[in-house]
Amino acid sequence: MTRKAVIVGAGGGIGTAVANALAAQDYDFIHTISRSEAFAGDSRCDHWCSDYSESSIHEIAAAIEHSPGKLERLVISNGILQGESFRPERALKQVDAQATQHVFHVNTILPMQWLGAFEGGLRQAERARIAVLSARVGSIGDNRLGGWYSYRASKAALNMMLRCASIEFARRHKGTQLVAFHPGTVDTSLSRPFQRGVPAERLFTPEFVAARLVGLLDAVETTGDLLYLDWDGKPIPF
Repeated sequence: MTRKAVIVGAGGGIGTAVANALAAQDYDFIHTISRSEAFAGDSRCDHWCSDYSESSIHEIAAAIEHSPGKLERLVISNGILQGESFRPERALKQVDAQATQHVFHVNTILPMQWLGAFEGGLRQAERARIAVLSARVGSIGDNRLGGWYSYRASKAALNMMLRCASIEFARRHKGTQLVAFHPGTVDTSLSRPFQRGVPAERLFTPEFVAARLVGLLDAVETTGDLLYLDWDGKPIPF
């Protein structure tokens, strides 16, 4: 059986590492997607450049769906924490409508658009496994510190939408399992400004996290519900 995997957001540190980890397995085709035309990962990957518009998302997903192989792995790793003109909010008065809308678009809407675009292709596999990068700070039950309003809320909203998708998959794609994955603090450009105070043993390399994620997707059973798991495979409260 010909197998394929797709990594959306492959231009980031985690996405590139996941692509390399999957390329080391026996997948026949690895499709990587990012905003950049260049891809620094494994040369065996078939890279697609997207501007993340709705038309681009659907065109690329349709092309991959009709390419050889069954889609057994889908990893969506888009995410943003701050930008040139905004930072994570430390106080309520810092919440800005435009910045919040942008964070929600990248962290919540885009992953769900990609997931929806690949929904048809996921039907082809008997045991498709999907991971979408979430975050522990998106947990309402685990929130003890407050702050980071937009980022926390965007990840909490992502978790809710993924929960809805998992219910739909349980009805329509009974062998599919969806995972909201918390990678921990990873040494990438996203977390670099916030690494002060993180113990060395808790600052992970992208390669370490990718290996954990790929292993988790290989091992997890079909539950019929969303799994919200950390890098160590431990559940996180919603």
